[in-house]
Amino acid sequence: MKKNMGGADRTIRIILALAVVALFYFNIITGTLAYVLLALAAIFVLTSLISFCPLYTLFGLNTCKTKN
Repeated sequence: MKKNMGGADRTIRIILALAVVALFYFNIITGTLAYVLLALAAIFVLTSLISFCPLYTLFGLNTCKTKN
């Protein structure tokens, strides 16, 4: 797998995942919506850690800086 996520993209995903976890922890989101958002947050964290997003390959996106 080639990296296709840049640093800014990874940081934004981690922040969004932390926000979802905080909303769940403080019972602002509950029920099915909470579990769906938590699953999405887990995917965000996983893709941020490995710097690869499968959807980016489907759409041909690459936010990594290229080395000259």
